[in-house]
Amino acid sequence: MHLAYPAVLSSLLFCTGLYGVLARRNAILVLMSVELMLNAVNLNLVAFDVWLSKAARDTLHSGQALTLFTIAIAAAEIGIGLAIVLAVYRGRGTSDIDKLRDTAESPDDGGPDGSAPDAGAGAATDEKAEATA
Repeated sequence: MHLAYPAVLSSLLFCTGLYGVLARRNAILVLMSVELMLNAVNLNLVAFDVWLSKAARDTLHSGQALTLFTIAIAAAEIGIGLAIVLAVYRGRGTSDIDKLRDTAESPDDGGPDGSAPDAGAGAATDEKAEATA
């Protein structure tokens, strides 16, 4: 088999995954697209390892070993990523990436219930600053 077939398939898989990462808004679909990109890299590693092993008989199959490491890292990444997405979904009620960009409260928001900040709090910090000066 020629090297061009798996290389073209790998590039198509990688481009599909890249499109999914850039265009999707759902966090789970983005994670699936990252997995698709990692699988394209794995396909390339194995294809080039087989192609290079035909040239030299005594090889260590380093491409296949790197593929095993990549699979292990991808499994850990998807486990941690899904745990984070589920925790954010439980807290916020959405997994839309555009709505999750601002994870911290802005200073203008005030308290956790959305009320205006306490006016006396600023005066108390000014008095502490004058007392220490």
